[in-house]
Amino acid sequence: MSTELICNATGRETRVAMVEDGRVVELHIDRGDDRGFVGNIYLGKVVRVLPGMQAAFVDVGLERAAFLYVGDIEPSVLDLHKGEGAGAKASGGSTPKPSTDDDADDVEDEDGPVPQVKRSGRNGHPPIQDLLKVGQQLVVQIAKDPIGTKGARLTTSLALPGRYLVYMPTVEHVGISRRIDRDKERRRLRDLVDAHRPAGAGFIVRTVCEGRPSETLVQDMQYLTRTWDRIREKAEEAKAPALLHSEQGLVQRAIRDLADDVVRRIVVDRRDLFDEVRGFVSELIPELKDKVQLYKGIEPVFDVYGVEKELQKSLGRKVWLKSGGYLVIDQTEALMAIDVNSGRFVGTSSLEETTLQTNLEAVDEVVHQLRLRNMGGIIIIDLIDMEKEANRTRVHKALEDLLRKDRARTNVLRISDLGLVQMTRKRTQEGLDRYLHEDCPMCGGSAVVRSRA
Repeated sequence: MSTELICNATGRETRVAMVEDGRVVELHIDRGDDRGFVGNIYLGKVVRVLPGMQAAFVDVGLERAAFLYVGDIEPSVLDLHKGEGAGAKASGGSTPKPSTDDDADDVEDEDGPVPQVKRSGRNGHPPIQDLLKVGQQLVVQIAKDPIGTKGARLTTSLALPGRYLVYMPTVEHVGISRRIDRDKERRRLRDLVDAHRPAGAGFIVRTVCEGRPSETLVQDMQYLTRTWDRIREKAEEAKAPALLHSEQGLVQRAIRDLADDVVRRIVVDRRDLFDEVRGFVSELIPELKDKVQLYKGIEPVFDVYGVEKELQKSLGRKVWLKSGGYLVIDQTEALMAIDVNSGRFVGTSSLEETTLQTNLEAVDEVVHQLRLRNMGGIIIIDLIDMEKEANRTRVHKALEDLLRKDRARTNVLRISDLGLVQMTRKRTQEGLDRYLHEDCPMCGGSAVVRSRA
């Protein structure tokens, strides 16, 4: 599989397209002030505690107060720093969710859970009113961007992602990606991390660490620990609300999280950004330095590499399949509905075979659309009815196999008797349609007008 990263920077907007075998599979957009906040670390101030919701609102300096649920608070760390200065309240404890959109397997450890303190109360957590008080300051990290009218979601479990590892400065734990399945390699990586990690801190070893030389991984660990030291020093001097650490720019984040050994080239269309990327890659991923290219053409880089055309074709309400079938994709407040239709495809042998081929092609396009549009939440796929159980099993397995390429966490149920697939996909930021579309001022987004009657 050939992978390319095409980076387009014009004015305040930066776009990065990930192209696999000539097909755009992901598009990330940064519009200056509208850039995402996931991964940013703040010194926040509690402005409201809601016992009825077991949550608190924390002012971190954004437009709306952020939301901190009791399950995202580690009480032992809060108690440990009670009465100290705001800068000392660098809280953490449970296994964090990385601040990037990594595949879920990279942050789960099959060797056992992180040791937890004994808890009491509902769902094992002490009441939030016993943990937080109005005016209290604490270090938090944004786990989910503001979406619609909802503020950002916070966690006190801090995670700093690097190229190969995720650093957890407040959790004494080492986790190994489940995708690294060779016992000898797992032991090597665990011993290496244990030998070099700071006391009281932990790391998650990502899949890309497999087979990497020790010197490279130690270098990544040192880079992350230096970053944490700077954050901690800044927290000791800051007054809430204050930004302590922000994620890197869109292009650098995309290269860090998406670039791997099969990347054929990284194309950047602006000279200053090209120089930044070259310097970033030279420090973090030196083996990719020669694959960074500066685009000097007159035509827009997205047009030259076919990205713009692919987006126009793929982002409509109706998405055509190669066979002549099509998908209809509708967004509601509660869920995303995807309807599969045979369209112009009439098959060659039997109705069941025609239905099977349409559904197999449809689930491939559905996974493509999930990644491209960054759909999240509850998703319902209405497949064409299949009579044979073996065919339903085949389509379900094909869907699961295709979702393994998706870095977002997904959960898929079996195909129901009505031909419906119910699934969820982790949502960490606004979907692509929110960036590229806006509601019609005449119909308010309903896409209908009043009848004459």
